[in-house]
Amino acid sequence: MTTYQWRKSSYSADAGNCVNVAAADGVIAMRESDEPEAILTTTPAALRAFIRGTKAGRLDHLAATRRQ
Repeated sequence: MTTYQWRKSSYSADAGNCVNVAAADGVIAMRESDEPEAILTTTPAALRAFIRGTKAGRLDHLAATRRQ
């Protein structure tokens, strides 16, 4: 089992709801501070692609309100 060195954003201050990030063995791990046992892992390349796509607005349609 991998032991992660978790980090949180300095913008989080003492807020309880934070996303923690760790890197180990070529994997990026992420978790929510209020549910630390649920860990999502990805590769650095996949995370970069996700961030670029999000910044470029390619995922905006996922957050759009559906009209009935």
